[in-house]
Amino acid sequence: MNPYVEKWLDEHGGDLIAWRRHIHANPELARQEYATTELVATELTAAGLAPKVLPRGTGLICDLGPTDGPRIALRADMDALPLQEMTGLTFSSTVPGVSHACGHDAHTTVLLGTGLALASVPELPVGVRLVFQPAEEVMPGGALDVVAAGGLDGVSRIFALHCDPRLEVGKVGMRVGAITSAADTIELVLDSPGGHTSRPHLTGDLVYGLGTVITGLPGMLSRRIDPRTGTVMVWGAVSAGKAPNAIPRTGMLAGTVRTGDHETWELLEPMVREIVHGLLAPTGVSYELHYRRGVPPVVNDETSARMFEDAIHAAGPGMLSDTPQSGGGEDFSWYLEQIPGAMGRLGVWSGSGPELDIHQPTFDLDERALPVGVRVLTNLVLGSAV
Repeated sequence: MNPYVEKWLDEHGGDLIAWRRHIHANPELARQEYATTELVATELTAAGLAPKVLPRGTGLICDLGPTDGPRIALRADMDALPLQEMTGLTFSSTVPGVSHACGHDAHTTVLLGTGLALASVPELPVGVRLVFQPAEEVMPGGALDVVAAGGLDGVSRIFALHCDPRLEVGKVGMRVGAITSAADTIELVLDSPGGHTSRPHLTGDLVYGLGTVITGLPGMLSRRIDPRTGTVMVWGAVSAGKAPNAIPRTGMLAGTVRTGDHETWELLEPMVREIVHGLLAPTGVSYELHYRRGVPPVVNDETSARMFEDAIHAAGPGMLSDTPQSGGGEDFSWYLEQIPGAMGRLGVWSGSGPELDIHQPTFDLDERALPVGVRVLTNLVLGSAV
């Protein structure tokens, strides 16, 4: 472990906790992260660095280290979720209906600490770009804003850490290949003339059509797509009618389709449209299908994953952990459409008590994970040979 980084952590470990708790208590939604951006920019500027706020006014990038030769990027997301916090923490969200229920407060803190710790090292072996990204929780996400603003210009590889509530603090998970899934949204609006349930033959039975798609679309996808791709289609919302003896005129289905395979992701939309048409054509029910492509899967390339593993090993013995592929989506994947890179999973479970899942009002994390994240990301830079 680098003595300059360890000295910085000894002197500023309390700052990591203070930053995280301040950000946690003052969460900001996607593309509204003005105060969070200002906090990060102020701390970086005080260390003699020159952060540049992104054109939309939230999020920033900051370069340090050599200006010639290769440069790697380290990314953290900054936005909170539209979710009421129910943790009971003394530093709970002060913003009604908004909370850091996905750990982005920790991500921002870890990257800020990493940047300041690296700034204390006399000479870096490679150029570094800190990417504090807004708007990960919405689509289209802030990764696309960063790319459009030239945030990857001159960058060879990019790395990130994401909180994992099922991994014990002190562990960091890594895998080669897909670590998250592509995540698309489907909304199907159905329409029929309606009618009386005693005469379904005189109209399009909309509820029957809904039921056909509810079971038929996931079933057909499971027969058309290789199960090894981890493709799954799940409905999350359905509505139609109120009266038991009336065939309704309108109905709605909404759900998600996810896959861990990039090639399958490219095929999903035309396949879904084909299947829905085939299922509803015999029913006489008309429809509008709104298919919204989300994000591709995060696919860790082997070289970047091995670099990450080396950085984890250097942070301490026994810290490296295997990690399964997640069905969740992450817009870090958009960076990997441009350059190679990898995302790791930062253990934030205390090791006792319940594993508090992300995107839930009760989510919390063990703050001992913050210096672990700093050590791993600084090791990525200090051991880099890109």
